[in-house]
Amino acid sequence: MTNSLVPPAGPQRTLALAQLANSVGDGAYYVTSALYFTHVVGLAPARVGLGLTLAWAVGSLVGVPLGRLADRRGARGTAVLLALATGLAVASFLVVRGFVPFVIAACAYASAQSGLAAARQALLAGLVSAGERTGLLAHLQSTLNAGLAVGAGLGGLALRAGTRSAYLGVFALDAVSFLVCAGLLVRLPSVRGVQVRKADGGLGVLRDRPYVVVTLLNTVLLLRMPLLSLGLPLWIAEQTDAPTWLVSALFVLNTGAVMVFQVRTARGITGLASATRAVRRSGWIMLAACAVFALSAGASPWVAVGALVVGAVLQAAAEMGQSAGSWQLSFDLAPADRVGEYQGFFGTGVTVARTMGPLVLTSLLLEWGTPGWLLLGGATLVASYAMGPAARRAAGAGREADAEGEAGEVIRQPAPAS
Repeated sequence: MTNSLVPPAGPQRTLALAQLANSVGDGAYYVTSALYFTHVVGLAPARVGLGLTLAWAVGSLVGVPLGRLADRRGARGTAVLLALATGLAVASFLVVRGFVPFVIAACAYASAQSGLAAARQALLAGLVSAGERTGLLAHLQSTLNAGLAVGAGLGGLALRAGTRSAYLGVFALDAVSFLVCAGLLVRLPSVRGVQVRKADGGLGVLRDRPYVVVTLLNTVLLLRMPLLSLGLPLWIAEQTDAPTWLVSALFVLNTGAVMVFQVRTARGITGLASATRAVRRSGWIMLAACAVFALSAGASPWVAVGALVVGAVLQAAAEMGQSAGSWQLSFDLAPADRVGEYQGFFGTGVTVARTMGPLVLTSLLLEWGTPGWLLLGGATLVASYAMGPAARRAAGAGREADAEGEAGEVIRQPAPAS
């Protein structure tokens, strides 16, 4: 794996460019969508929150069947279609004028996004060797952060203008970004789908209990996702004497750190053993970050600033280690012929964390204070240590399934190329 921020030429670089294209649009969308739906569309904030919660709940449910579709019919064609569907869903927001149409459009957007994420992972698995996947995902994560930063800047210009036309321009930009993404993905080599005949009762990945346990543990580790966007801003404003501008500074710090160091962090992760070590190490670092964050309460302004900056550095290091380790586990523990389906399920952890994270973090940090920080760090550490045995059990279950397949219980046949 190279330390370069730019992936090698070929499919890897094309995947990164596709990631960059739609992340720029998404960055602009993220910083403007709430005000667009409330100020332009005229929805109450509570209704916007309810609609988005429903949408992502639907998205988490359809991720698995859409990932399965990518496995069966071909990852490239499925990814291209879902990128186009996402762009169409974003464009539909331009004409939404009521709550019910908003919910329908949001469900379409969340469903297409969830399916696109799973299909892209299946496409990556089909184009990149197992030893290079974690490295490429590190590149894609750096690219994602860079695109989001650029998009957030463009969204900031729209917020400054504050006009309906500016908001509409942002949504049009996001829709076009997915069209560009689709255009880049269609240039990639096709990945042949695989048909699997196996009596699984329609439950698919849910029958793989060890993998389900790994996904649940990873979901616990992902509860820190709303920390920078919600937990720390509220903590800084209500529990410390630090200046509020620090919220933005910590966000920039995290984004920059991931852009620069994510690839390097993932360099030594090449298999299950190194992945579980990285996750376990990230648990200790996250516990230290939580303890340092807690020290900012009741301190003088500049002491609080110092504690919060140190905590943010530790949190970024924990995030990069946990991300790299979980990427390796999610691919290595998935059957080769069902990567899209398994990635669709593994990705539901992100949706659950985004849905439950705000409630968990506000309850722990704002109501419990220092004990809440320590409980958050402790839960992360316990989940990170439990990941090792869970991954070993999942790997053993996978070998047993492979043995059954060789005995003839699983029949694999190539499907037409996408």
